[in-house]
This record gives sequence, structure tokens and C-alpha cells, in this order.
Amino acid sequence: MSTNVIAHAALAESLRALYAPIAEDLAQSEQILREEMRSDYAYVDELVRYGVMLGGKRLRPALLLLAARATGEVNRSHYVLSAVVEMIHTATLVHDDVLDEAATRRRLATVNSRWDNEASVLLGDFLFTHAFYLASTLETTYACRTIGRSTNIVCEGELRQKGSRGDFSLSEREYFEIIDAKTAELCACACRLGAHYAGGGESTVEAMARYGRNLGVAFQIADDLLDVVGHEGTVGKSLGTDLEKQKPTLPVIHILQRATTAEKAQVLEILEGDAADKRDLLAPWLDRFDAVSYSRKQARKFAAAAQEDLTLLPPSPAVETLRRLTDFVVHRSL
Repeated sequence: MSTNVIAHAALAESLRALYAPIAEDLAQSEQILREEMRSDYAYVDELVRYGVMLGGKRLRPALLLLAARATGEVNRSHYVLSAVVEMIHTATLVHDDVLDEAATRRRLATVNSRWDNEASVLLGDFLFTHAFYLASTLETTYACRTIGRSTNIVCEGELRQKGSRGDFSLSEREYFEIIDAKTAELCACACRLGAHYAGGGESTVEAMARYGRNLGVAFQIADDLLDVVGHEGTVGKSLGTDLEKQKPTLPVIHILQRATTAEKAQVLEILEGDAADKRDLLAPWLDRFDAVSYSRKQARKFAAAAQEDLTLLPPSPAVETLRRLTDFVVHRSL
């Protein structure tokens, strides 16, 4: 058995252990996904079923269900909404893969690689619209309003990131604003929905939303680090796309903010050039400016803030899992 297969088996086992308090809840969510992600038309059916396989860790549904368990009782609305947030997350992944021209995700060919960009864009649209239809079947409009606002913020964050490509004067503050919108917002939304539909009070709901936001920022910093120092065979998705698309991420920003004028010119020559081995060329600069450990330190800071957000909640298996998730997202290598 290869090292990569063993690593992914270990990840799956770690997630099963983490998600143990909500194992039955996640099974209900998966059942809804299977029922909803289908079509009477063979081509569409194959696309939507394949697309849902790309979501992987099911982090957003897990956050929603854990927030519910941590603050009250889980009900049918939670199962529906956990499927909804996974559909929305998958839609963003499918569209991201088109923008990044990525070939693999979760060790599978991306939709744009297996089919084409047209199929990917339309599949993403299908997932978005079906998610909102499913949310609208609940008795109140709270979920639709909350999800609508959050997805708008997510898309705005993606647009801001698109607009920042090649802008290597981007500040850390602007970087954090972008990842807060494009990644952390949906995590915050999932936690907010979980707590609200479990009957949590306003302060509890807001604390859970803050937890999701801080966790989401930590997650994205760790993801950006994987893009520059991870191993594609182990991670299971295309890496180096941030460098190829000239996206300023935290380790790169850290280097550029601390480099001398002459050093900055050398780094920019790599970042703005056409070399196929940008990751290898950048590696010595990451070491020189301690950019990897600095970025991990920032991820740990947001993870610690997420843990602090849990102090309002009484101890429970769900709360303990939420606490352990903060370590998982910072130290993950897959």
C-alpha cells in the first residue's frame, strides 16, 4: 500500500473519530444529499452525483451539526441545512477549479478536467439553485436570508481575490479580509444556522458564528500553506495554483513585506515569471524569511480565538469536538 493511500486512510480515520458525536446526524445529512443530488436525465445525473463526491471532509455540515448538538437538540431542519451548506460549498469548489484550471481534487479528476468548463459552471449553478430551493422548504425564511447573505459575501470575496491577482502590494489586512469572506463566511453561516435552529439564544448564536469564522480563517491559512509546501500526491488535489494564478497568499505577503528592495525584485521575478517550478524557486525564500512558521503562527492565533469562543458553552462531546477541530485544521497536511 502506498504512502499516499495510507495517509488518506489515516485522515479518514481521524475524521471518523472527530465526528463520532454526530455520526448518526451526518448519515441523515448524507441521505438527503443522495436523494437530492440526482436527475432523471443521465448526463445531469452523472454530473451532480460526481460533483458531490468532491466535497471531501464534510466540514461545513459537521460544523452545523456540532453547533446544534453543542447548543440544543438536533432536528429535521439541521439535516436539511447541513446538506444545503455542503451543496453550496461544493458549488464554490467546482467554480474554483475552473478559475484555477485545477486537474484534481480529493484524488479525483475535477469536473472541468473530466468534462469541461461549461459543464463545471452549469453544475455549480445547479448546486447553488438547488441548495436555495431546499432551504426554502423550511417553515421560516431565516435560513434562506442567512444563506443568501453569506453566499453573496463568499462570491464578493472570490471577486476580490480575482481582482487582487498579480497585486503583490496586497497587505495582510486585505488578505485576511478576502479569506474571511471567501472561506470563513460559510463556516460562520453553518455554525450560526446550527445554533439558531437548535434554539440557542442570541449571544450563543453569535458566539458560534464567531467560532466558525475564526476556524474558517485558520483553515484557509493552512490551505494556502499547503499550496506552496504540500505534496500533491499526498494532498490529493492540484497544488501551486495560487502561485500560477499569481494570488498573493500569506507566506508570499510575509516575504515581500520583509525583503529588501533588491530581494523583493528577485522574488517578484519568480512570482511574475512563467517558470513551471515556481514552488521550488520560492522555497529558499520561504526558509530565509521563516514564512511558513509565521503563517502557521497566524493560523494558530485564529484557532485559539475559535477555542475562546466556545467558553460560553457547557462541556459536552460536541463542544470537545469543536475544540479538537481547531487543532485539526491548523496541523492538517491533507
